[in-house]
Amino acid sequence: MGIKTKRLMTIKKILSTTNVNTQDELLSILKEKGFKLTQATLSRDLKVLKVGKISDPVKGYRYFLPSVQENKVVRENASNENFPVNGFISLRFSKNLGVIRTKSGYASSIASLIDANSPYELLGTLAGDDTILLIPVEDATPNDVKNALLLIMPELEGKI
Repeated sequence: MGIKTKRLMTIKKILSTTNVNTQDELLSILKEKGFKLTQATLSRDLKVLKVGKISDPVKGYRYFLPSVQENKVVRENASNENFPVNGFISLRFSKNLGVIRTKSGYASSIASLIDANSPYELLGTLAGDDTILLIPVEDATPNDVKNALLLIMPELEGKI
């Protein structure tokens, strides 16, 4: 996994478990965790992750990840036995198009999870019963798509 992907995953974890009110505060937490980055890089990362700010009665505003809140509901309502990622079988590429193979019936759930997070690297997905076509943006490499999928579904680490 690349440094950027690790950093983005760390930012998602921090923002989903800690109230962070400023970029300086988040930058400080990231530096404590061993990441060396500038405020400009952090701003770009927050934009990629679609981080927003909501009102906080104590400190004015705090950062939040809308997709994390949506995924949290999906994960809480799904048992470990049927969570969509458990249906993942493989990911292969033909040039820049990706194809995910799943167990029968899992493709639409996984595609829906990907589409709900709308990663920059993907224009969209097309799902059948056990196959998902990944349609990346023009400049996205297969590695970019893999990293985007890992941000959405960290459980795929080591499987793709």
